[in-house]
Amino acid sequence: MTENPAASSIALALQVLDDMKAEDATVIDLVGKTSLADAMIIASGRVNRHVASISDSLVEAFKKAGHETPKVEGVPACDWVLIDTGDLIIHIFRPEVRQFYNLEKMWGADRPRERLDG
Repeated sequence: MTENPAASSIALALQVLDDMKAEDATVIDLVGKTSLADAMIIASGRVNRHVASISDSLVEAFKKAGHETPKVEGVPACDWVLIDTGDLIIHIFRPEVRQFYNLEKMWGADRPRERLDG
């Protein structure tokens, strides 16, 4: 089996999430499930400011590592920030927003595979 091309991006993101004290980081392998990305990380920040700080740190880390500047959505409110690096999608939520949307269940292992053929 070949290694997931997003592995270095995942490692970088998980290190930043740990450094920033993000909570409950979960990695979901998306290979074969969707063409959106190779993997998704879902994590929580305690409050809006924490979500904003985590997001800022992730964007800076990816830029310093030589990646293109990630696309970022949700920054004004910081209830849910989405960071798209191309091969990796990172969701940072406030805990109650994360629980409401429950992306882990939606994208979990029991999700049917998306049809990739036309």
